[in-house]
Amino acid sequence: MKTARIQLETLTCPSCTQKIEGSLKSLDGVDMDSAKISFSSSRVNLKFDEEKVSIEEIEEAIDKMGYDVIQSRVK
Repeated sequence: MKTARIQLETLTCPSCTQKIEGSLKSLDGVDMDSAKISFSSSRVNLKFDEEKVSIEEIEEAIDKMGYDVIQSRVK
């Protein structure tokens, strides 16, 4: 499992976090138990199985919801 920290453009409302969460749930390989989406810091922290999903696919899913990824860090 890899850990990702994804910085987003400013989230405008708390329901944004729910939309992003819904999008991430649809991706096989994202550990939703580890996912933390912070409205106040516009940040997503999660763990994912890189054999099932790539950071690029995660970023694309977030982008499709209308949120811009500024930076991603993967460990």
